[in-house]
Amino acid sequence: MTLTSDTASTTTPAQAQRVLVLQGGGALGSYQAGAYQALSHSGFEPDWIAGISIGSVNAAIIAGNEPSQRVNKLKEFWQMVSSPVPWVPVPVAVPKDGRQRELFNETNAVFVATFGAPGFFAPRVPPAPLWPKGSPESQSYYDTSPLRRTLERLVDFDRINDLKCRLSVGAVGVTSGNFRYFDNVELNRLGKRLGPEHIMASGALPPGFPSVVIDGEHYWDGGIASNTPLDYVLDAETRNDLLIFQVDLFSARGPLPKTMLDAAEREKDIRFSSRTRMTTDKNRQLHNTRKAVLDLIDKLPDHLRDDPSAVYLREATRENTVTVVHLIYKSKHYETNSKDYDFSHVAMVEHWEAGVRDVHRSMRHKDWLERPQSGETMVTYDLSDAENPSKKE
Repeated sequence: MTLTSDTASTTTPAQAQRVLVLQGGGALGSYQAGAYQALSHSGFEPDWIAGISIGSVNAAIIAGNEPSQRVNKLKEFWQMVSSPVPWVPVPVAVPKDGRQRELFNETNAVFVATFGAPGFFAPRVPPAPLWPKGSPESQSYYDTSPLRRTLERLVDFDRINDLKCRLSVGAVGVTSGNFRYFDNVELNRLGKRLGPEHIMASGALPPGFPSVVIDGEHYWDGGIASNTPLDYVLDAETRNDLLIFQVDLFSARGPLPKTMLDAAEREKDIRFSSRTRMTTDKNRQLHNTRKAVLDLIDKLPDHLRDDPSAVYLREATRENTVTVVHLIYKSKHYETNSKDYDFSHVAMVEHWEAGVRDVHRSMRHKDWLERPQSGETMVTYDLSDAENPSKKE
C-alpha cells in the first residue's frame, strides 16, 4: 500500500487512497468491528485508519495485524471485554415496548460499572477518594492497566511503526486543552514510535479513566474536544484522492425525548456525534469553492494566468477528490444512556451484527465507487437511510 504517491486526476473513488474513520463510543465500538468485517469481505482494506477513543482501539487492532488476522483479533478483543451478565432476558424476542430489555441493559451496565470489563478496566481498590490527593489513582474510578496488557498482546506495534498502514489517534492535553493527533507517519519523521500509551490516551475518558502521560504531558480522551477524526484526515491529506469510510456510533439526529432516560441518551448522542454532517458539509463547500477558483483561473487569458496572484491561487487551491461514505449506528428503541458502557455479550453481538448488516446493505448500492458526474471534488453519501442507502447528502 502506498501512503505518499500522487494520485492522477482521473482516479475514481474505487482507486483512491482508502481511509477508515472510527468515532468514539465505548461499548458501541463492536458495531465498527462488525462493519470492518463486512468491509474486508468486500475487499476494502484501508491504507489509513484514524480513530478516537474506542475507535482508536479498533484502529490499532486493525492496523497492528496482517489483513488475514484482523477480524480474528477484533473478535478476541470484543469477546474478552464483553462481561458475564447476572441474567439473560427471557424471552429472547424484545417486547414492543422494550421495557424488559431496557431493564436488562441497565442491570448489565450497573454490573459493568461495579466490576469493570475484563481486559479493559477494573475498579480501583481502594477507591479514588482514599488515595493521596494529586496522585494518578485519586483522579479516576478505574484502573486501565488491563487495557495496556491487552493492546500489547493483540497489537503488533512493530508493524504499526513499520508504516504498513497509517494510523492516527486523537487525544486532548489536560492542562493545555489542545487537541493533538498521534500519527505513526508523523512520529516516524521525528524518530519516535507509536505505542500502547497513545491508544490509551485517546480513550482516557474522565473521570472514569486516568489521564495518560506522553512526553511529560497528560492526555485525556479525544472525544472531549471532537469525537470524529474526519477533520484531521481532510487537513492532513490534500494531494491524494481519498475514499473515506466513516463509521459513527452516535447520531446527531433523533426523536424528541419522552423520559429522563431518553433525555440523557439524546444529550449524549448530540454531544458525541460531533456534528459530523456539519463537518462534511463545511468541507464539501470548501472543496467545491477551491475547484471554482481553479476553473476561473483556467478561463483567464494567458497573460493573466502567469500573474503572481493567479499562480499563488492555483497552488493554494490545488485540490484532491474526496468521497465520504458515512455510516451511523442507529440506536434500538430499548437502548438508553448506558448503551456506551453496556459491555454485555448480548449487546456486543447485537452491535457487531448490525455493523455487518449495514455494510452489506450499503455494498448493494455502489454509486459511491464512481466519480460523480457533477464534477464536485467532495461528495458525501449517507448510508444510514435503510430505504436509500446511497443517497447523497
